[in-house]
Amino acid sequence: MPASIFDLSVILLSLFPPAAAPESQPLAARMRPQQLADFVGQAHLLAEDKPLYQIIHSGHVSSMIFWGPPGTGKTTLARLISHYADAAFISLSAVLSGVKDIRAAMTEAKNNLAHRQATILFVDEVHRFNKAQQDAFLPYIEDGTIIFIGATTENPSFELNNALLSRARVYVLKSLQTTDIIALLQRALETDPVLARQQCADEQVSLLAKAADGDARRGLNLLEIAASLSEGEIDASIVQQVLAGGTNRRFDKAGETFYDQISALHKSIRGSAPDASLYWLARLLDGGCDPLYIARRLVRIASEDIGNADPRTLQLSLNAWDTVERLGVPEGELALAQAVVFLATAAKSNAVYKAFKAAMQDAKQQGSLDVPLHLRNAPTELMKNLDYGKQYRYAHDEPHAYAAGENYFPDALPERQYYFPVDRGLEIKIAEKLAYLRQLDAEPK
Repeated sequence: MPASIFDLSVILLSLFPPAAAPESQPLAARMRPQQLADFVGQAHLLAEDKPLYQIIHSGHVSSMIFWGPPGTGKTTLARLISHYADAAFISLSAVLSGVKDIRAAMTEAKNNLAHRQATILFVDEVHRFNKAQQDAFLPYIEDGTIIFIGATTENPSFELNNALLSRARVYVLKSLQTTDIIALLQRALETDPVLARQQCADEQVSLLAKAADGDARRGLNLLEIAASLSEGEIDASIVQQVLAGGTNRRFDKAGETFYDQISALHKSIRGSAPDASLYWLARLLDGGCDPLYIARRLVRIASEDIGNADPRTLQLSLNAWDTVERLGVPEGELALAQAVVFLATAAKSNAVYKAFKAAMQDAKQQGSLDVPLHLRNAPTELMKNLDYGKQYRYAHDEPHAYAAGENYFPDALPERQYYFPVDRGLEIKIAEKLAYLRQLDAEPK
């Protein structure tokens, strides 16, 4: 029986659902720029004298990777590139897409190529694809079936295949400045048909922009929420209500931001900068870092960067760790701050760290050298008969409690000096003591 017009309409609607009305789209989608001139931020890439700007306007684009925090315009920039290149645009999300979706995209791209149209394949969160899935794109990049644009919030050096990286140029997108987001929010208030009837003072726009923390999408979402609570004016009480849940500053305990901030804390302490050290400690704690992880890192810093120049730092770091375990947060955070300041202002020495690395290198490279007989214990008669412990000099029975000239290295390994105390803190005294002992070694026996 032939299908009715009603049946055909249902089938067509299921295959080609109508696009969402502009007013029903999120504000961030409605504000997506259609021209490069309207793109906000990333001047280090998109100023007129920058290569990426010139590449986009030339229309001759090649594969690339956009690396940057959320809300910096990676997807928008990819769409603009396809517009200027007059290329078909296919978008995949590595979170949601599988092999079937990739194959369908390649089929569509080949069909576009047959009709002499280039295809930009945009893969969002590309780092979520495993290495084998990433490899699947390589032949199509090589033969020109697609122009690949990947977007990632993670460091491509660690998350993307070298083969893919060698075929795509990496562009680093930065968090937007507050002034950039203010401009974006003001544009939304002036041009968006849904927000056209809203009034919002500059002070409130600025508060929303600061709360966005460099993320344009978050800023627009906050503005949209505020507008939904307003009856025509987004006043201070509404903004306060919207921001009451916190601003969710960027932090990822397993990602690039985490390791960058931990590195900044470590280097600030090493550089004897207590104020900067406190700032990075505050950033880590404010972002949700496990305070016990910070405590463990401080213990490491106490040994690696201070060592015997001020051995108190190791104990203070352990005390801070213990305090955090006993009190939790926020009470225990002050102990971390105390330790951070003490470590930052303490005398610095990496002499023990360097000495240990050198000794470890010898241990690995010199093989299993025998312990000299005079250094071995002899708990049994057999071991005594084999000269274990023979001619060992008990240091406490020697002048100055030091067996001058004694060798404690394996017989096959020439005597080494790994530890070179620095002229700072307690290591000044340690260096004097070691120099005196070496003088005793040099005296005639």
